[in-house]
Amino acid sequence: MALEVGIVGLPNVGKSTIFNALTAAGALAANYPFATIEPNVGIVAVPDGRLKLIEQFIKTDKIVPAAVRVVDIAGIVRGASTGEGLGNKFLTHIREVDAILHVVRCFAGGDIIHVEGSVDPVRDIDTIDTELALADLETVSGSLEKSDRLARSGDKDAILKSDILRRAKAHLNDGKPVRQLDFTPEELKIVRSLGLITAKRVLYVANVDESDLHGQGPLVQVVRDRAKPEGGIVVPVCGKLEAELSELSEDDRKEMLESMGLTEPALATLTREAYRLLERHSFFTAGPIEIRAWEIPIGATAPQAAGVIHTDFERAFIRAEIYTIDDLVKYKTEQAIKAAGKMRAEGKSYVMHDGDITHFLHGA
Repeated sequence: MALEVGIVGLPNVGKSTIFNALTAAGALAANYPFATIEPNVGIVAVPDGRLKLIEQFIKTDKIVPAAVRVVDIAGIVRGASTGEGLGNKFLTHIREVDAILHVVRCFAGGDIIHVEGSVDPVRDIDTIDTELALADLETVSGSLEKSDRLARSGDKDAILKSDILRRAKAHLNDGKPVRQLDFTPEELKIVRSLGLITAKRVLYVANVDESDLHGQGPLVQVVRDRAKPEGGIVVPVCGKLEAELSELSEDDRKEMLESMGLTEPALATLTREAYRLLERHSFFTAGPIEIRAWEIPIGATAPQAAGVIHTDFERAFIRAEIYTIDDLVKYKTEQAIKAAGKMRAEGKSYVMHDGDITHFLHGA
């Protein structure tokens, strides 16, 4: 199943416009089984020019890119953590996603009045961060009481968990997200089990107007400054323009982009950055039936990658035969790659690289 990102933001910042444009763009991907699963859930293809490059040398019936599920979460308002607006419903949705796309309005004017009466990206980010921190604080406080009771009996896991919860509580009380804390791999497993919203990675989507497509204006810059302490990524997107582009045919879209000095829609950049935010990359399988990008965690081994295709492949893994796109471009065919000694046989300890083209050999 594709990993899931949730789009959050105050009401009327362009969140749903960007969601609709993203999911419409996903439907345009060639041979991709796009689906809107629910009114607020869609599957978006991860743009990857390497798939077309592979097809130049290996003819195929279809191309299937990797994908990310995107959830449009209801606009968050002040007091949401205590039940204002959709309250607990939005909290449940955010807890279920793997990462967050936080849409921030970075343009003045327009027909839609900002819910706060003025445009101030940092204030908007702080409003949402506060609501999410308050929700996490309630979770942490409840868990800490239970964990402390177990810790008093000498339970080592409970002692470690209590320490983590205490650090998280102090950080949240200071109005800071849990993702800013440093955890060991062991501690991180416990943090993930808690379902804390502010522990999730965030990508900031600066919704700009057509006069600032590259996000060079002061409103986007303050978002970058705000995101910097936590290593946050900021992607400028003009929701209005992306909505228009998503409704055009491929040729018309290309023509419109060229007229504006752009090579691709900003949503392509956004989708790729969301993929990286989730610490994922792709390996490829290529043959006459399909060329496909498979999503795997960075650091996955060859057997784990095989298991993404089918669980039996991981269990019965023998070896992986791997070559690179550079090899394919240079030698033109798999047969020539083998003849040149560039087809590598890799075993169970091999860590997959982004862009590996792979054949898995497995037992019965």
